[in-house]
Amino acid sequence: MRVVLAEDSALLRQGLVALLTEHEAVSDVVEAADLDELVAAVERERPDVVLADIRMPPTHTDEGIRAAEHFRSSAPGLGVVVLSQHADAERALALVAGGSRGRGYLLKERVSDVEQLVAALHAVRRGESVIDPLVVDALMQHRMRFEEGPVARLTAREREVLGLIATGASNSAIAARLHVTSRAVEKHINSIFSKLDLPEGEASHRRVKAVLLYLADSGAPGRTAHRGRG
Repeated sequence: MRVVLAEDSALLRQGLVALLTEHEAVSDVVEAADLDELVAAVERERPDVVLADIRMPPTHTDEGIRAAEHFRSSAPGLGVVVLSQHADAERALALVAGGSRGRGYLLKERVSDVEQLVAALHAVRRGESVIDPLVVDALMQHRMRFEEGPVARLTAREREVLGLIATGASNSAIAARLHVTSRAVEKHINSIFSKLDLPEGEASHRRVKAVLLYLADSGAPGRTAHRGRG
């Protein structure tokens, strides 16, 4: 597979290039050092997968997540694995808020195991999702806080709608799936936002927060990486 690697630390980037190029499953690795270079490299090279640091220039905040979201429309089907130094459940869920298909979140401490890293790249290339086990643990901690919390207030239908939102489905797609009108879906979503105590604001941000609560409440497997289809 052809990989675009985005990492602003030259030392780590060179180490990852050396690991990946020596693996028989990797045919080519193209380097990028910031968000603009990453986007340009994907447009130019049309790789199979992207491996990107979650924080890169210019802001060193969430460039990896923003790139992954950009590629949903500019390069549909492209697998993306982001790397982070921290088990940040909220950032991981922001990564999959538009749909978990072909998305992965790993801690940088995993990159020394090239087989595990390549397995994650293969998984997202196939359209699966890969979440680091320590992030799964963080989600479990969220679940413990919310077991008796706002998600318990939702009706069965509202949970169903929220579950579809978590897959990245649009309102029209949810309506088609549930055989209801788009207006009915909007009413369910507004009710969900209200019951989850999500303040008024940009709809996309409220959806991300709702998905965070839903996934935290839904539970997760134990100390092995979670993989699932979108």
